[in-house]
Amino acid sequence: MKKITVISLGGSLIVPDKINLKFLEEFKKILLKNTKKNKFIIVCGGGSPARIYINGMKDNVLYQSLLGIASTRLNAKFMTYFFEKNANQIIPRDMTEVEGLIKKHDLVFCGALRYAKDETSDATSAKLARYFNTEFINLSDVAGLYDKNPKKFKNAKFIPEISSKEFLKIAKKIGFVPGQHFILDKKAAKTINKYRIHTYLLGPNLKNLDNLLNNRHFVGTVIS
Repeated sequence: MKKITVISLGGSLIVPDKINLKFLEEFKKILLKNTKKNKFIIVCGGGSPARIYINGMKDNVLYQSLLGIASTRLNAKFMTYFFEKNANQIIPRDMTEVEGLIKKHDLVFCGALRYAKDETSDATSAKLARYFNTEFINLSDVAGLYDKNPKKFKNAKFIPEISSKEFLKIAKKIGFVPGQHFILDKKAAKTINKYRIHTYLLGPNLKNLDNLLNNRHFVGTVIS
């Protein structure tokens, strides 16, 4: 049987300001290369389209969240077209639909599955990892976890490994806002800690993803 792995694909990697074709072509190449032994559930973030819509609805957090969810599903739809016959074409709305699709396909793309208060697509990914009893890989536009924002502070210190308990403490300090930028949201951190989900935080250098999938040295943060 092929191993199922859940990947949270940050929207900032799909649509930072325009479609990131160079990254996505490499992403496609690496996933297809690794489908001999693996099946992948890829949860797409909302990226810049989500933030544009969210900023236009500043006085209503519910509507902001719903627009964010719609953006994740639109990105997922784009990814199914981008991967063509190699992936699902129907976007699932719940875990049982994901389960049905992963039986048929090696690659299943989805966005957020349903609305839940104070939750991003990262939490969806963590819940799917729990549902399928598997590991969780988060891909974002930073190489892993730092002690502060590496985009703002040149002296930010990289954290190669952290316990799920300590990571949850950090995540709890980040107040939720729709479209937030922190590497994983608080609900994802809670799920990871509660169910002891082995989690990897990787950046845009996809060699690290390929290395991780093939048990080679990689650069990223391990939440253990």
